[in-house]
Amino acid sequence: MATGNAIRGTRVGSGPMGESERGESAARVVVSFWCSNGHETRPSFAHDAELPGTWDCPRCGLPANTDMKNPPPARRTEPYKTHLAYVKERRSDADGEALLEEALAKLRARRGEN
Repeated sequence: MATGNAIRGTRVGSGPMGESERGESAARVVVSFWCSNGHETRPSFAHDAELPGTWDCPRCGLPANTDMKNPPPARRTEPYKTHLAYVKERRSDADGEALLEEALAKLRARRGEN
């Protein structure tokens, strides 16, 4: 049963559309980048664009460059540090003991203990 909707069954952008309506596409250049794991990535850039020196490999996340025989080394990542590790960098054990004794003294005084 027809509902009278004239645009039924069509989508936005459907229909014949050629280069004359869309315009000319920019000239592209495809560049190969290699990571230290040997993965090749081939992004395309506008012909007149400045090419980046490095590109992140989408497979392993390592940096890649255009020199297949000499890929860039992996970035050095710092290990995760806990809050306690940062505190220990700033304070010595003696400082920690003094702070603990001070905090315990305040707690005992608040509780009415000696």
